[in-house]
Amino acid sequence: MTVFPPRTAVLTGILALAAVPALSACSAGPDESSTAGGKSSAATATTAEALGGIDALAKEAKKEGTLHAIALPRNWANYGALIDGFKKKYGIKVEVENPNGASQDEISAVTSRKGKDNAPDVLDLGSSFAQSAAQEGLLAPYMVAGFANIPDVQRDSIGRWANDYGGYISFGCDARRVQTCPTSFKDLLKPQYKGQIALNGNPTKSGSAFGAVYAAALANGGSFDDIQPGLDFFAKLKKSANYTPVESTPATIEKGKTPISIDWDYLNAGYTDEFKSKGLDWTVVVPSDGKFSQYYSQAINKDAPHPAAARLWLEYLYSTEGQNLRLKGYARPALMNAMKKAGTLDRAAAAKLPKVSGTPSFPTETQQSDAKVVITEGWGTATSG
Repeated sequence: MTVFPPRTAVLTGILALAAVPALSACSAGPDESSTAGGKSSAATATTAEALGGIDALAKEAKKEGTLHAIALPRNWANYGALIDGFKKKYGIKVEVENPNGASQDEISAVTSRKGKDNAPDVLDLGSSFAQSAAQEGLLAPYMVAGFANIPDVQRDSIGRWANDYGGYISFGCDARRVQTCPTSFKDLLKPQYKGQIALNGNPTKSGSAFGAVYAAALANGGSFDDIQPGLDFFAKLKKSANYTPVESTPATIEKGKTPISIDWDYLNAGYTDEFKSKGLDWTVVVPSDGKFSQYYSQAINKDAPHPAAARLWLEYLYSTEGQNLRLKGYARPALMNAMKKAGTLDRAAAAKLPKVSGTPSFPTETQQSDAKVVITEGWGTATSG
């Protein structure tokens, strides 16, 4: 959006009480070309209402019969249940290509297969990647029914992307192999963790790894404007031999190759449930010195082969059912606050989330882009040798 897919660099946040600067509005407007009768075709519809409502959209999607997705593993943020729920509700086949891919893989598939039937219909991207894709003209403007309830800083002004779910950088720890699990980035430098600390992917392509570097920066004097301390921290971690380049996956965890995994809290929390039946005691903590939140965005390929199915998929993901399924997978849905107010939130699932205090704030698009450049240019040097 490596396993879980190194789901890309994303819209990020640090727990803070400061006001959040708004993302800059995009000046381009949606294409309003339409068919006979005055209704927008599915390929250019910017809302379900433009096609006559959800039922009409579903009818068009059923005619297409298929949704082609990419980089959606079933055990990431409860995608398995979401895919099954969508199939059951609408009777539409869901094809998932390269489930362990990264956001850059998704964008590459869009650009290399433009106009082809095997191009992806929908994208699950880190918001920094979504913003780049929007600027490149790759995404279709579309506003789901709950679009207005998504916080302004978590959506594109004309609907080319919007955040769907997110979480916090956390430490997962195999208590059988690690006597005392770390609770801060500072702890990670202790010699007792030699060769034990891993990331879920490469930060130049992976959202969780990107977030880990940003969190490390914030824990070591950095800021949204300065991610360099995060690179410096991992260089130090590499020099100490505590960092291992083995990418953390459920398989590497079970085999004891990555006993400490820096990853999203919803993934680590999911591991706890998954591994319990296998006798593995997996504990999860949000580090005290680097509380950092990121969200992933949904988007539609501007040239989606199945445009109606693509739009219906987004409607499902942002529906009450879809957002509560995210929550059951320990991911924090973008519409969580709105659902709390409406009384539609699954409170039992919400109560199981890893505990975090404070309010997340988010970097601007420019800050994210600058951070990506620094990581792209400096990660190899920081972890070489």
